[in-house]
Amino acid sequence: METKQLKRLPVGIQTFSEVMGLDCLYIDKTEYIWNMIHLSKYIFLSRPRRFGKSLLLSTIQAYYEGRRDLFKGLFIETVEKDWTAYPVLSLSMASGKHMEKDQLQRYLLYILEENERRFGISSDSKDPNVRLRNLISNVYEKTGKKVVVLIDEYDAPLLDVVHEKEMLPVLRNVMRNFYSPLKDCDPYLQFVFITGITKFSQLSIFSELNNLKNISMLTDFAGVCGITEEEMLASMSDYIDDFAEAQQTTREGAIEGLKQQYDGYHFTWPSPDIYNPFSLLNAFQDHDYTNYWFSSGTPSYLIGMLRKFNVVPSKIGGRSVLASAFDAPTENMKRITPLLYQSGYITIKSYNPISRNYTLDIPNNEIQAGLMESLLPNYVHEYADEGNSMVGDLPMK
Repeated sequence: METKQLKRLPVGIQTFSEVMGLDCLYIDKTEYIWNMIHLSKYIFLSRPRRFGKSLLLSTIQAYYEGRRDLFKGLFIETVEKDWTAYPVLSLSMASGKHMEKDQLQRYLLYILEENERRFGISSDSKDPNVRLRNLISNVYEKTGKKVVVLIDEYDAPLLDVVHEKEMLPVLRNVMRNFYSPLKDCDPYLQFVFITGITKFSQLSIFSELNNLKNISMLTDFAGVCGITEEEMLASMSDYIDDFAEAQQTTREGAIEGLKQQYDGYHFTWPSPDIYNPFSLLNAFQDHDYTNYWFSSGTPSYLIGMLRKFNVVPSKIGGRSVLASAFDAPTENMKRITPLLYQSGYITIKSYNPISRNYTLDIPNNEIQAGLMESLLPNYVHEYADEGNSMVGDLPMK
């Protein structure tokens, strides 16, 4: 039997132009983008790490830069007629971790300098907020077009100190000052998109952006990141067959195995079943059921918050919260549940619209086993062996 030639899987690739240039598999998310840009001028999206936020921002950047050639065959090509090119400022905070105040301010200046070079603009201001305002206004004046601002992982500099009473207010003030010009620059802005893992209060971070639209729990955008079950079955059918052959099982057996291992995420309710994209792509590439998401790193902020709230990893699942809990700013949380949800360790299993109560639990086998194998040893070293021995006794979801 002739073997089908499968497209390359975009494992480790977060740039849309590279995905399309290499003719990799791409799950079309451009209908979400089209709906997003026609919903509000200022958008905020929260999703766990490695869930495709950076690729989404890169796709938005390519769209606003008018790169129509990259969108052949995708939804947005069928509805966009003008393809007007706008100047785009890309501000990624992903590397701004584990920094003191002065380091963080230098990092912000470095990011701004990179964008200034792209547009041939020079500035000697040492204040990041002044520098950002000047950058936006100068780009607008130089190009004659409104500016698109894309901010990736806006909360990265704050997450690792979220449990520290002294350092968090200091760094939060740095970031608040940095983002403050966005309000005053409104006449120069075409679109602003901000992503992150957690929700710090708007009053402390985006104090002036009172029109920032949070789409994180809107049903219409439930599948904007990650891979829905429908998308997997429709666009990855040949990869399922390839995986099943390598695993020496049936197609149905492979689908069920992948579902148990990587599916089960719901970021609102109702929601389609959503697979962890990082793990699913790696599983198809390696033909294996490895805990890829956990092996890519254990965030130190979670360990710190577990200690702060005296929660052991084995007790993370099986929780219920009111809808209002999701609106609690991260820095003022009374329970760790919203952070566990936003970080991807628990997910929505059901919702009672009358009581407005969400039932939350561990999404799949990867998280169930990974919590004990990867997280517990970092949390209580003296009980690591005991914790790892518990993995085999855990009931799988």
